Amino acid sequence: MPKVLIIGAGGQIGSELTFKLKDIHGSKNVVASDIGYHNLEVVNSGIFEIVDAQDYNSIKICVEKHNIDTIYLMAAMLSATGEKYPMKAWDLNMNSLFHVLNLAKDGFIKHIFWPSSIAVFGPTTPTENTPQHTTMEPTTVYGITKQVGERWCEYYNKKYGVDVRSIRYPGIISWKTMPGGGTTDYAVEIYHQAILDKHYDCFLSEHTELPMMYMDDAINATVNLMQAPAEQVKIRSSYNLGAISFTPLTISEEIKKHIPDFEITYSPDYRQQIADSWPKSIDDSAAREDWNWNHEFDLEKMTTEMLKQLGRKYQDSEINS
Repeated sequence: MPKVLIIGAGGQIGSELTFKLKDIHGSKNVVASDIGYHNLEVVNSGIFEIVDAQDYNSIKICVEKHNIDTIYLMAAMLSATGEKYPMKAWDLNMNSLFHVLNLAKDGFIKHIFWPSSIAVFGPTTPTENTPQHTTMEPTTVYGITKQVGERWCEYYNKKYGVDVRSIRYPGIISWKTMPGGGTTDYAVEIYHQAILDKHYDCFLSEHTELPMMYMDDAINATVNLMQAPAEQVKIRSSYNLGAISFTPLTISEEIKKHIPDFEITYSPDYRQQIADSWPKSIDDSAAREDWNWNHEFDLEKMTTEMLKQLGRKYQDSEINS
């Protein structure tokens, strides 16, 4: 039976996507992979392989060994980390995509999911309800790799018939896995610190509005896009995806409804300039029309769930320590 391979399964989105795909396809039909064994929960959950996303042969050997039909390429260096290591970010983000696209072009696999990001947009992009098709002048290496990647995805689809599908993720918020060096990481860190210290020092200013999404919605959108009939997937660069938009101030006020003595301070750093170049809200009408995308979590529901789950998590860790 053809199997699914997740490259970068140890990451924030990759790890939760791995478990979702296991639920759908069965553990025996999902191969998780990463460059190391750093996420033991994923490693111990079923079939796991060490795969270097920058090494074509490493991916190809895994594909042939397990009769892989579909690849979810989740390995990437994100925006904030990418600004510290620009050439490493370029090499990882671009080489990994070319390897997977070429495996599909040459008939080794049939389907690809590759995530893009709101980082493709820039300061010249309309910030309110950012359109699906608009000016894109990204100011980060991460954004540049995603913009270029979108163009290559569309090219491989039109030129070679490669079935590649993509979403422009907004900031993703999850209680299960810590984020990995993105500009929207504050929206995860703030919940942890609210429970642990009842204080958070935010690296963005209080009125910095950005598009965000709860992890469950992001995973469902990914799965729904990949399950959609090919004729419904009309955009082969990447789909805008939106859910909620908020500022550090508004999320802190929502947290205070649950933890009244929570306090937030602000110490904007280099990530502020990145955030200022990104949209405030997203027009994702194309995704909603083409493959019936719809989000479930608003800020209130997400905050309730985050604090409930993290409260349990930290309580369990205290009991076990």
